[in-house]
Amino acid sequence: MGIIRIKDMAFYAYHGHFAEEQIVGNNFVVNLEIHTDTSAAAKSDNLGDALNYVEAYEIIKEQMEIKSALLEHLVNRILDALYSKFGDVIREITVEVRKMNPPVGGKMDCVSVEMTR
Repeated sequence: MGIIRIKDMAFYAYHGHFAEEQIVGNNFVVNLEIHTDTSAAAKSDNLGDALNYVEAYEIIKEQMEIKSALLEHLVNRILDALYSKFGDVIREITVEVRKMNPPVGGKMDCVSVEMTR
């Protein structure tokens, strides 16, 4: 068993409940953690035996480009897309999406939604 992590993927995207968020956009940070069997790749040194994290990044990037009103919906879509591609080798997966400087009327770094399957 191993864990593949992609940390602090940065995107400018258009997710939010308020109409202005869907027009102006915001900065988002995504973290991914996938538990998978890494033993074959560790022995073979062959990308074909590994969960390709470049493909995982591309899936996340595609989902970030689709507007959503809620972070919960966005995270769920990312999970669905990753399972659609890698479901046969995923043991557990966690996705966190952080919205930086959210328009909530107070000073804070971010709000985030994290889901694990």
